[in-house]
Order: sequence, then C-alpha cells, then structure tokens
Amino acid sequence: MIRVALRFAPLLLIGVLACKGADRSVAPASDIGGTMIVVQPEPTTLFPPRMNSTEGLAIIDAIFDHLAEIGPDLSVAGDKGYTPRLAKSWEWAKDSLSIAFALDPKAHWHDGVPVRAKDVRYTFAAYTADSVASETKSLLGNIDSVSVRDSLTAVFWFKRRLPHQFFDATYHMYILPSHLLDTIGMGRLKDAPFGREPIGSGRFRFRRWERGARVEIIADTANSRGRAKLDRVIWTFTPDFGAATVKLFSGEADFYEAIRPENLPEVARSTTLRLVSAPALQYGFLAYNLHARKSDAPHPVLGDVRVRRAIAMAVDRVRMERNVYDTLGYVALAAAPRVLIPDTSALRQIPYDTMAARALLDSAGWTMTGTETVRTRNGERLGFEILAPQSSVSRQRYAVLLQEQLRSLGVDVRVRVVDGKATGEAIMGHNYDAWISALTMTPGRLGLGQTWASGGEMNYGGYSRPQLDAMLDSAITAFDPVRSRTMWTRVFQFLIDEQPALFLFEPRAPLAMHKRIRNAPLRADAWYANLADWSIDPAQRIERDRVGLGSAR
Repeated sequence: MIRVALRFAPLLLIGVLACKGADRSVAPASDIGGTMIVVQPEPTTLFPPRMNSTEGLAIIDAIFDHLAEIGPDLSVAGDKGYTPRLAKSWEWAKDSLSIAFALDPKAHWHDGVPVRAKDVRYTFAAYTADSVASETKSLLGNIDSVSVRDSLTAVFWFKRRLPHQFFDATYHMYILPSHLLDTIGMGRLKDAPFGREPIGSGRFRFRRWERGARVEIIADTANSRGRAKLDRVIWTFTPDFGAATVKLFSGEADFYEAIRPENLPEVARSTTLRLVSAPALQYGFLAYNLHARKSDAPHPVLGDVRVRRAIAMAVDRVRMERNVYDTLGYVALAAAPRVLIPDTSALRQIPYDTMAARALLDSAGWTMTGTETVRTRNGERLGFEILAPQSSVSRQRYAVLLQEQLRSLGVDVRVRVVDGKATGEAIMGHNYDAWISALTMTPGRLGLGQTWASGGEMNYGGYSRPQLDAMLDSAITAFDPVRSRTMWTRVFQFLIDEQPALFLFEPRAPLAMHKRIRNAPLRADAWYANLADWSIDPAQRIERDRVGLGSAR
C-alpha cells in the first residue's frame, strides 16, 4: 500500500522525468458515438473550487483537467504511476522543494484559447483564496506558491519535503481558465455565471444546464488528447431515490451509482441492466458534537469520553451493518475505509459488551434505579438527538437501530429526519448533538486532518487533541514505509480509543448500468475517472443517441 518515495531523496533525484505523451490514438469508428444518461441529485455549482459534494464531481471531472492523473493504485508517494494530462512532463529541483510542469502546447480551452502557465498560477490562487472558501484549501497548505517560468512552464514551490508533494500539486485542483475569470474578483467567483456554464479543457465540453432537469456535455472533437468515445453524457436530476430507480428500470437512464440492496434482485432479473462491482473510499459514522449547542462549553453528555466509549460498547455494529446492507457493506474499522488503513490487524476495537457499558456509565455518574428507564446524573437525563438525512434511507435505518439498542442501556435517543438544507444549517451552526455522516476520502489518508485535526475545515464536532495533531503530522511526513505504517496505526488507534465518532459502516453497493454501456476500468476514488473512454455497443444504440432523450427500445 505504501511505497518508498525515492524521487524525493536529494541524492537520488532524476533531473527530468521523461513522461510518455498522452495516448492520442484514434479509437475505432465502431467505438465512437452514442449517449449515456446518468440519474442523480442535482449539483449546486460546476465551479471546481466550490464543489463540496459528490453530485457534481463526475461532471466537473469530464469538463476539466488535472496537470497529471494519479495511477490506478492511488499511490500518493512521489510521482510513480502518474500519467500526463495538461502537463506533458515535469522536472524536480535538486532539493525537492519545487516541481516545474511543462504544459502540452497543444492543449486548448474549449473556447479555443491555449492553456498556459498563468492558468495554473491563477488556479492555485483561486483554490486558496479565503473569499472563495474552497474546502480543498487545507489540503494545499504545503504549497507555498506557483510561479510562471515561461508561458508553458508552471513551477510549484513547497514549504517542506513531504512524500505527497506531487499528489498535492496534481490531485486536488482542476486547472481553470484565467482569461475568463481573472477579471472577476475572488469574492464573486463562487456566484459567477461560470459555475453554471463552465469552460474547461477536458475531453468533454459543457453544452447546457437546464435547472431542475439535466446537464449535458458533449465530446470535444478537437481535444489534444483525442475526442471522447461517447458523443454526449446527460445527467438527469432527481433528489428522490424512488424516482431515480423508476428512471433506471424504465430505460430512461443508463447508469445509477446509488442502487440499494433491496433493488438488487430486480437488477439481476433485468434483461437490460447489469451490476458492476466498484471499490469505494467511503465510510459512515455517528458524528458527535463535542460542544454544547451553540457554545464552546463541553457537551453535557457527549463531551465525556466515558459516555462515548460506553455507547461503542453497547451497540452491535455487526448486526446493524447486516440489517442495513446485508452483503453490500462492511463494519467500519476506524476513521477511514479499510483499503486506506495500512494494518487493520494491528487495531484494537472496542468490544461489544453491554455489561461493561453499563458499568462505565455508572462510574461516570449516570445511573438509574430498577423502576427508571433513562439514566440521570444530578437530575439531568442521559439523552441526545441524532439527525438523519432525508436523502438516505440507510442512514435513517442506522439512526433507528442506534435508538433501539441504546434504549436498553438507559440512553434516551431521539431521531430527527431532516433535509439537506436543515442538516447543513444545524451542522454549520453547531446546533445539534449527533448526526449520521458519510465521507468519501481522497487517497493517501491526508483528508483525516480536515476531519479530525484541531481546526480542520470539516471538523464540525470541534474535536481537538494536540496528541492527535502531532501524530497526524508524523504520519503525513514519514518517508520510510515502516515508520509511516506505524504512525498511521497510532492515529487510527487513538481515534478508536477516543471515539469522537462511532465508526459504523463501509458501503460497497455496486453500480447499476445498461448492458449496452462498455465501461473503462473503475478507480476506487472515482468511478468516472476514465469516462471519456466509456463507449456504447454499436449493436445496441437506441434512438435517443441520435435525436434526444427518447425511450429505450
């Protein structure tokens, strides 16, 4: 899982990395053409720095480009496995504190303007501007600046040597067209028309966005890396799972990534659909607010680690996972999906032990007599509220199961199902006790700092431990693979012991797609990473491929 980053050692550096050019071979004519229709909820914007949900990532990834693309093994150490995108090659400085990216002179924006180094410099400025408020900003903290050596060379300057410098420079930022954006103040970018009508450099170009209905992208036939095989991809929007599955099974959509376990038999019986197994970097957890509502004071219940550990002991996570996901999930082991945990066997889990849970609550002063059903301490009831998203039936079921299992412990759990807007307002306003959350991580475990380090942008629960901050820094900066493995194990074990959240599940639901779709290899971090290489069986092309959104025949 962890590789030695030899390219970062000063005495072993190769001055110039000779990269093979992007594959511009022409696809067979039989592979070209057709329309693929995806059903999903509607995104709020297509401005890359402001994309903070999964709904728009596939669209953005098709329209925009990175400087280089991570390899299928998702290694973040050094630059091994990366392939050129907008950069055709790159050169490391002898001290490893800068990387010069040579841009492909043939790369153009979809309006015909050439891609230049100033676009790269502008992109870094936009992603790190306080007024843009990109959630990616904290992941770019080791990049000091980006300079322009000449019109086709952008140089990244780093604050210190780290194993993931190349990953930082290439993975987190989609390059933006400065000629269209640099006259707009940074504070106005998030609301600018560009977020609704983006212009990128990818193998697909934006065509239109009909609010509340669909987004359409089409193949960029003049792209320097070759046109996409599909003529177009259409995202049709519905926030409701039931309506989405109706579209899938009726033939109005070709692809849906959020298929539920109860629908698997219907997919299996379908003569037109198939399931494709896709790895995922997602995990779900009960996230605690460790502070009293709208206050910096400790939460009267959840601020006590003894209560959080007792909750972990009192719930049967294995039974809950089977109840909700059946064979399409795993019990979460820690604060990351298991594919990102270097040594799962080294982690000590808190055991399921209801008697020990009761004893721990007793020792914390939360007691109840034989006639009481809820524990109290100094006249205060032991209870809290769990927010469950209206959009996720599985997370609602988890909330109810937690409520049922904790009732026998004497904990009064209230479940409130809320829509996305209400959830966001409660979380950002720190006006909640706990909520069922799910996160999709980036490779390399670097996002743990965003979620669990003191002051992290996504550390909504206010968890703060200097010991963890120090361990995270040691893990992130470790070049030696043995030391890296050891330090990451310490990080995960610390979070298990402290329980700032109750780690619950890892979904692994397969993707559902029409049998006529020929998908490219799927990456664990993004099923859409190779969307431009997806195609349609020419023998199964249907009328909508030529004239619009007609029904499948």
